[in-house]
Amino acid sequence: MTTPTTTTTTSAPPIDRATFRDLFAVGEFRALFASYGIFMIGETVKMLALSVLVYQRTNSPLLAALAYVAGFLPSVVGGMFLLAYADRWRPRAVMVGYDLIRVVTVVVLAIGVLPPVGALALVFTVGLVSPVAAAARTALLPDLLAGDRYVLGRALFTITAGATQVLGFAVGGALIGLLGPYGALWATAVTCLTSAVLIRFGLSDRPARVVGAAATGGAVRETWRVNRRLLADPPVRGLLLATWLPGALLVGAEGVVVPYAGGEAAAGALFMAGAGGMLLGDLVVGRWVAPARRESLTPWLALLLGVPMLAFVADLGLLVAAVLFGAATFGFSYHLGLARRFLDAVPADRRGQAFGLSHMGMMTGQGLAAGAAGLVAEWVTPGLVMAGFGALSLVATLLLWRQLRVPRMNVPRHA
Repeated sequence: MTTPTTTTTTSAPPIDRATFRDLFAVGEFRALFASYGIFMIGETVKMLALSVLVYQRTNSPLLAALAYVAGFLPSVVGGMFLLAYADRWRPRAVMVGYDLIRVVTVVVLAIGVLPPVGALALVFTVGLVSPVAAAARTALLPDLLAGDRYVLGRALFTITAGATQVLGFAVGGALIGLLGPYGALWATAVTCLTSAVLIRFGLSDRPARVVGAAATGGAVRETWRVNRRLLADPPVRGLLLATWLPGALLVGAEGVVVPYAGGEAAAGALFMAGAGGMLLGDLVVGRWVAPARRESLTPWLALLLGVPMLAFVADLGLLVAAVLFGAATFGFSYHLGLARRFLDAVPADRRGQAFGLSHMGMMTGQGLAAGAAGLVAEWVTPGLVMAGFGALSLVATLLLWRQLRVPRMNVPRHA
């Protein structure tokens, strides 16, 4: 890891408030955004089609469920061992290469030459490199957008992730109904190729962040070494914990929504309220709250994750539960107040790995919290579990209050 460059320049949030027009005035951002939306739709269709296909061929609910999450589970493994490549390779080449690997993967699945277990193994293997591409994409964003435009761009990507997943389910269901799962997979191959073309011809070919002597040695060893260095850095570690814990504990409460609701329609209403609250929070806080105000609101928005959940200890009606759950997920917008500070805190030449580590920790924490909530719900009523995890989110926020609030003098230590 290169030696950090220290500066005494005081960094404050830019005073200008970005607009969506500012973002889309940047041609490279338009290409990156379009490819990301197409990527998310394609991935959702692929997971849905593969799950249906595996269930049709095996009649096994377990294998169908594994097919649905096969692309996500290995991302934690890849994040632990391969993230160094996000900085050692050229970002455009990483993203285009991953899209082309996805094309080949989906074509093999669509041909139907593999047995169900083989198809799962293939998707799992390809998923190992997905965090490298995701880290390269996220780390490229501040190269395209400066100041508050970067924060709004992050918010827009989060909004797009939720919206395109919903669209992907709708498109996937229609394609499966019209063309069958194999036809839906062929359509997914087209989205993968389209994403690759957009990246290849829409983005400049930037150099790798880590070159020469700094890039020597095995990537696995380097990934572990840099991850340890990042986690050993108190400001970076504090911001990572602040990013991970309050939100992950709310996801634990979300993990028992189905048993709490007691029916598919009611559970669907709660999930929709949760998704709507999160999207609305990113839109309102990202677009219409001034940068300095957004950062000062960060700890209070994090508190909002837990406070409404305390009411779930009582027997709530569906409408009240949906409103409270939507209010809680609005609090996820607290992460926007951490975005600029995290960018300033990490070394520029390890930005890809730092963003990858942040994403990996978030996914791991959310998975562990949801699993723990489900386990506790075997003995405790779901409402009490949701209230309990809301309380834990509150405790985490209070313990991390110093990391969540804006320091009086926010001095970037890395150039």
